[in-house]
Amino acid sequence: MNLSKYKAFVQKLDTTSLFVVDASIPKSDYTRIDLSKDNESLQKVDITSADKMERFIAQYIEKKKAQVAYGGYLEHRNLYQRSTHFNQQTDPNDERNIHLGVDIWKDAGTKVLAILDGETHSFQNNTNFGDYGPTIIIKHQFEDVEFYSLYGHLSLDSIANLKIGQKAIITNESVDMLPLKLVEFGCMKGSEIEILHFAPFKDPIYIKMNEAHIAIRKEVARLIEVAIAET
Repeated sequence: MNLSKYKAFVQKLDTTSLFVVDASIPKSDYTRIDLSKDNESLQKVDITSADKMERFIAQYIEKKKAQVAYGGYLEHRNLYQRSTHFNQQTDPNDERNIHLGVDIWKDAGTKVLAILDGETHSFQNNTNFGDYGPTIIIKHQFEDVEFYSLYGHLSLDSIANLKIGQKAIITNESVDMLPLKLVEFGCMKGSEIEILHFAPFKDPIYIKMNEAHIAIRKEVARLIEVAIAET
């Protein structure tokens, strides 16, 4: 593994042409935001409330006349203290308080792009409070060096949004909301489904799952969380 070559490769990347969200948004419409413990304006916000945090960020973007906010790399944040997932360590020195990625804020539904060519390594919905939520990890290759990029806080897609012939992997952590008959057919996390046909108005939807052909109503399809399968 030639790390010096890899370092040279990264340094030569033309970052002006690299985008992580919708490439039609010019980078002049980006603004940096500070969510560190040193931001005095953030001390007036209830950081335990996701809605209030979202409102704070949206107002900041509007104030800056921008479309996208970014920042966070190596910030010392108090945000992690709101989650027992991060702050239950017996040794205070092990408590999570440093943000290890770059956050990008834009409206829900905005396209998220892989920063470089690669293949899907894994995906998971991390449901702990304050965790990554729906996450995809992309594996990249440069000569003999493998490296990875992680995309967290994504939105969940449902079967109702797929197209005919498209395959996806079920990601539901729980099947409690699904009809028992569907679960008996194997509708659970890790199972692959394929869209076969839509009735008029996309209701019902005909799917293939575990070699069985099944018709499901649209309201049920919306309950099935999926990640697009590799082709």
